Amino acid sequence: MTETKSNAMWGGRFAAGPDAIMEAINASIDFDKRLARQDVEGSRAHAAMLAQQGILSTKDAEAIREGLLTVLSEIEAGEFKFSRALEDIHMNVEARLKEVIGAPAGRLHTGRSRNDQVATDFKLWVRDQLDAAEAGLRALMRALLAQAEAGADWVMPGFTHLQTAQPVTWGHHMMAYVEMFGRDLSRVRDARARMNESPLGAAALAGTSFPIDRHMTAEALGFDRPAANSLDAVSDRDFALEFLSTASITAMHLSRFAEELVIWSSAQFRFVTLSDRFSTGSSIMPQKKNPDAAELIRAKIGRIFGANVALMTVMKGLPLAYSKDMQEDKEQLFDAADNLMLALAAMEGMVRDMTANRAALAEAAGSGFSTATDLADWLVRALNLPFRDAHHITGSLVAMAEGKGVDLPDLSLEEMQSVHDAITDDVFTVLGVENSVASRTSYGGTAPVRVREQVARWKQDLRT
Repeated sequence: MTETKSNAMWGGRFAAGPDAIMEAINASIDFDKRLARQDVEGSRAHAAMLAQQGILSTKDAEAIREGLLTVLSEIEAGEFKFSRALEDIHMNVEARLKEVIGAPAGRLHTGRSRNDQVATDFKLWVRDQLDAAEAGLRALMRALLAQAEAGADWVMPGFTHLQTAQPVTWGHHMMAYVEMFGRDLSRVRDARARMNESPLGAAALAGTSFPIDRHMTAEALGFDRPAANSLDAVSDRDFALEFLSTASITAMHLSRFAEELVIWSSAQFRFVTLSDRFSTGSSIMPQKKNPDAAELIRAKIGRIFGANVALMTVMKGLPLAYSKDMQEDKEQLFDAADNLMLALAAMEGMVRDMTANRAALAEAAGSGFSTATDLADWLVRALNLPFRDAHHITGSLVAMAEGKGVDLPDLSLEEMQSVHDAITDDVFTVLGVENSVASRTSYGGTAPVRVREQVARWKQDLRT
């Protein structure tokens, strides 16, 4: 393909081509060439429909459909020379199609516009990314389920304010992230269902006078139905915004988990060991094993959030229907999608490979007076005390233990009775961390039996 000084596809309205600055700001081919497969797919469906409706001869339609496959094969083989003078992927493909098959290529654009063409291409691309995100989320959730199942009864500290709060199980903590990513999965599925309407055939903004069959092209492209309003069809970018919104929430969840992995893998915590595949060393400190993959995942949320805000800002003031501003809908979404998929894959790999240090988890679970709430609950159940009184008594016992440099289970019965004389030795049955987690049997609680139930439920859900 040769570069052209002016863009003949604009037609006779313009006598001269754009100068270099206008060409640079106007062209999108440097990034929208990623839509090549979707552009060819949409054009092949459009050509088939034109032939079916008698708008295009069967011979011309077949030439177009075969020629488009030739163009796509050149692109995928890296043999295609993209032209910035031709602005975008649509004109690049159509110009090359004309070189391949001749005059019939000029009939392909009957009954459509670049406005509905790009909306269709972009929707197809975003739909593919939603499918990829679903696959990535499902893989990550399976990795978390494997960790949860293996450690359903391993005790660890549960935190609030990053301070030891109550004992929980490793399995329960892993399942918290399964729930988070499960909500992300539902958002991905909802977004896909909502966006699955075809813009093709809406033309520039008002539809077309040609007797096209939009239901036929919608079905051919895997859409549920054609978009019902031509103005909305060409100006809608909700599907891209919803992808970025969903991606942002998912990235936030990934970042929260990455933060925990950074903390947990430190020498001070030693809760987990990350595999060498997802760690790096130091150039001068031979003892270092850095959780770089987790740190980079944590950082990528900024790029994804930024893309979401950028597209919101582009769209917020646009009147109907299409404006050239909307050319800025792709580049940052491409970047956000790439980084989301990379982050999902990296997190799935880290979770599959990481080893939880059961001994360190158990040691930490028993520190920081983590069973204080269990003691207060026992005082309510066994002695029928109001919870506020039980809370005060427990606080006094914590202060006593802290003053002696011991934990609550290390206090003698006599010492406890010096605070409240009705306490019996039955209290020691609730002070161990194993007893504590086993007692939390309410639905959604940390008891191993509840964790295993939730693991089984999610495994079944992911199978179906």
